[in-house]
Amino acid sequence: MSGGNGGKIKVVTLWRARKFSWSRLSGFLLVFSLLTLRIVDPIFVERLRLQAFDQFQRLNPREIAPFPVAILDIDDRSLNEVGQWPWPRTVIADLTDRVFQAGAAAMAFDIVFSEPDRLSPGSIAADNPGISNELRSQLMQLPSNDAVLAQSFSRNRVVLGETSVRSGLQASGIERQIKQVPHAVIGSDPRPYLLKFPELIQNLPILNEAAPGRGVFTVLPDADGVYRRVPVVMMVEGAMRLSLSLELLRIATGGDAFAVRSNDAGIDGVVVAGQVIRTQGDGTVWTRFSASDPNRFVSAADLLQGRVPQNRLAGRLVLVGTSAIGLEDFRATPLGVPMAGVEIHAQLLENVLSGTLLRRDNIADGKELLITAAMTILVIALAPMLHAGVLIASTLLLVSAYGIYSYVMFLWQGQLVDPTFPIAATMLIVMFMSSTNYLREERRRNRIRNAFGQYVTPALVAQLAESREALQLGGERRDLSVLFSDVRGFTTISEEFSDDPQGLTKLMNEMLTVMSEPILNSGGTIDKFMGDAVMAFWNAPLETKDHPQAGCRAALEMVRAVEEFNRNRMANQTGNEPVHPIHMGVAVNSGPCFVGNMGSKSRFDYTVLGDTVNVASRLEGQTKHYGMSIIIGEKTARIVEGEFALLELDLIRVKGKHEPERIFGLMGGERLAATEEFKTLSVVGAEMLIAYRAGQWQKALEHIAEMERQASSLGLDLHGYCALFQKRIARLAELPEDPEWEGIYDASEK
Repeated sequence: MSGGNGGKIKVVTLWRARKFSWSRLSGFLLVFSLLTLRIVDPIFVERLRLQAFDQFQRLNPREIAPFPVAILDIDDRSLNEVGQWPWPRTVIADLTDRVFQAGAAAMAFDIVFSEPDRLSPGSIAADNPGISNELRSQLMQLPSNDAVLAQSFSRNRVVLGETSVRSGLQASGIERQIKQVPHAVIGSDPRPYLLKFPELIQNLPILNEAAPGRGVFTVLPDADGVYRRVPVVMMVEGAMRLSLSLELLRIATGGDAFAVRSNDAGIDGVVVAGQVIRTQGDGTVWTRFSASDPNRFVSAADLLQGRVPQNRLAGRLVLVGTSAIGLEDFRATPLGVPMAGVEIHAQLLENVLSGTLLRRDNIADGKELLITAAMTILVIALAPMLHAGVLIASTLLLVSAYGIYSYVMFLWQGQLVDPTFPIAATMLIVMFMSSTNYLREERRRNRIRNAFGQYVTPALVAQLAESREALQLGGERRDLSVLFSDVRGFTTISEEFSDDPQGLTKLMNEMLTVMSEPILNSGGTIDKFMGDAVMAFWNAPLETKDHPQAGCRAALEMVRAVEEFNRNRMANQTGNEPVHPIHMGVAVNSGPCFVGNMGSKSRFDYTVLGDTVNVASRLEGQTKHYGMSIIIGEKTARIVEGEFALLELDLIRVKGKHEPERIFGLMGGERLAATEEFKTLSVVGAEMLIAYRAGQWQKALEHIAEMERQASSLGLDLHGYCALFQKRIARLAELPEDPEWEGIYDASEK
């Protein structure tokens, strides 16, 4: 009785939902997009990463320690005492000689002397035509200031600074000789990986030839204008150069050739003074900054005036630069405080000497991509299995652990591990999955509402929508109460509308609505409509503890509602055609059933199967035979006894069953059951059945007559039932006495 082509509840199975999830597929597509974004690495992604690295340095800047590095500072006080910049080269020569007289190991200029000194004697003679010829001749015989400076450079370990700025020299077609710095290559050719600067601004040839070393002090900021990385080896106009700091270290340790070590991933390191300085793939290094320290600086004016303490520069690597405000050589740093450009070179040199350079592996981007993929895929895998709160808490724990790992790697190993993109991507994925889970939950609720909305009460639909466990997909064994109802004489009713099929459809819809509302109002589930018949059940998909009582109440209300429907039809009758009243039979039976989704993998009916269902169907078929509107099974009767007016009808063996079933007529509710008249009727009916089953035909007939009188006083119609037993007894009385007679009626029809 659970088959048919009536209304169906279609639900996607749990297996298919887990096998394939659009939210997970969307999540994987988002992960792929995020990984692609990280590979492209647009400016906003890079800035976020760099700002995280800056925050690490601000939280834990490098400790200031006494390193053999000093800055000879052309500060504002020096400009006030010596004069405006540029100073005569003779002053620079004096400054250089004093540095080495103070015991410095080597010095480097963060300055370029690219033009001749206009204060040289020859330049003064040429630029002042009013002086005497004798004085002009004497001036022309004196060495130039540049020559004086070159002599100072030639006798000291001096590194000249060079920079790369577009000067238009190449565009003008001027051919230049770039003096090479001795170097070697370890591994593959490093030139494809090195940063390339377009043009080299060199010092005057006389100075360039005199100085033992030359290094590039050009430092490029990141996209946000902050100076974090310094190229320590680079290509400038085809020549390989060290940075100013490393060239200073090379000259200070004897001036041996430096070496560049490279592999397939890029530059691996630079060997200077027998020390391997690990670099990024492009030959840059990450400087770990300390706060600006006044103890690094020695005023040039103090050195020129002999005010520098003894041994202040002894054994030091000296960098000459400026912190004067007017010369504007200040750079933004990760610490958030501008710093003189020369101090950035000094800090780089301190990093090299102390081994505190920050590191970011050449394959760091690849590692972080894998970490991002692992974290986001883990979230996608767990999202459908965890509640939103647990998922968010777990994700916060995961990203917090990764953030701590990133910071610990910075503190303990000086490794720069990006905390931002993996964390941001993971949080984006968890928000996306939480949103899709929410939308999926809403779709699930809507699906349940749509699936059950026409078959169960709205309150029950709301419970199903809120409770994931309430709907057991796949089926389960459960005690249910099953109801079958059918319209009697439907063929006759149909004949009334032989010329009006729309009218018949309208009548059926109205009638089925009348029959459905009591079921829905009592918390029942309509399994299906079968033409003019209805099948329903209670205690599934949600638990209903008093399901037998609910089924009985619904049956009584259905009978009452149909009677009211008939009265309304009679009252609204138009024309002369007779209106045939609608009569119905209802059966309720309780017991174990198998309830769930049954059908193919792509289409399901939420329905019930089992012996309880079959018996309920057979009992509904007997209502007309017994002249009853409602018949209930023995298990139902045992449970609701005392709460409803029940009258035992017979002991019947329905078609397809071997064991007999006691059946009861449901005559009314608790109010009728409590009346003395019905109690008397019930006793008389029981005595009638006892006499009938004992073969005491005459006594049984007397009780039948009494039953009709009692029922009439209560307004109950037992005429059909009593007439049935009178006919049976009349037929049985004519037969020979049967010793195996038990009073069981074998129903030959469904």
